[in-house]
Amino acid sequence: MIPRITLLAALVVAASCHADSPSIDSDSHEAEVVEWREGRLERLKAPTGYLNLAGLFWLQDGRATFGSAPTNDIVFPDSAPALMGYLDVSEAGVVMHVANDVMVVANGQPVVQVFMADDTTEAPVTASFGSMAWVIVKRAGRYALRLRDFEHPAIDAFPPLEYFPIDADFRVTATFKPFDEPRIANVGTVIEGLGYHPEVPGTVTFEIDGETQNLEGYAVGDELFLVFGDATSGRETYPAGRFLYVHWPKGGGETVLDFNKSYNPPCAFNDFSTCPVASPRNRMRTRIEAGELYDPDVHFTPESYH
Repeated sequence: MIPRITLLAALVVAASCHADSPSIDSDSHEAEVVEWREGRLERLKAPTGYLNLAGLFWLQDGRATFGSAPTNDIVFPDSAPALMGYLDVSEAGVVMHVANDVMVVANGQPVVQVFMADDTTEAPVTASFGSMAWVIVKRAGRYALRLRDFEHPAIDAFPPLEYFPIDADFRVTATFKPFDEPRIANVGTVIEGLGYHPEVPGTVTFEIDGETQNLEGYAVGDELFLVFGDATSGRETYPAGRFLYVHWPKGGGETVLDFNKSYNPPCAFNDFSTCPVASPRNRMRTRIEAGELYDPDVHFTPESYH
């Protein structure tokens, strides 16, 4: 659900640049999907991607120490100093205090104390030390520290992504049907008790295998973010569902859903994401044999990192 370094900002980049073209020849379609797949892997491995995530630490009001020593409230990788400082957490936000002998940089400047504006604000603060960087994320009124390590072993160890064969039958024209007024959805996430509440401007209706399907789309700029499940979920594809972006024809009209570009959420690869799951409303009984497959062995846990 999925912020400036957040799930949704990263996902916007993944949308198809040809999604508003109802017709396309088979060779062009295949080339387009192949190009999208190459970009998908690049985005995962990028500094703002999801393979370098090394921790997600939920914060309680009060003081929380951080560093590599196991006695800290927030335990960083072994390459960090034993005690780097502490966080003061309150309803107003998070203030970071840095230990005297540690050089931490925040937004390009060395700091000893800084208010860590979270990722829902206009100017979130990123702090860094060596190959590590961290931000404060805010979800449903709760704060957490999200840690990245740009030398994370997962980046080099990550295998090629696997996909269903490209199939033009799963590139379908859909009709966007706007609601009279946008609604707010109550969508679950992979973290129990943490909800995702996107704006829903309407639904997309389309036909696959002779069956009419109808999915809610979440508004993200000029695009609709679809979180969907199907009869492959939990078998060939990720159990919690897959993601897909489509062009949003405001006011109603046609758009294109290319399920060949559907992909796994970040939580398919690590334990440090706050991904939305496909709601019962967005689970289809048909098999969508297109897009990214799921390998449960390609998953990085806190134990595998440390």
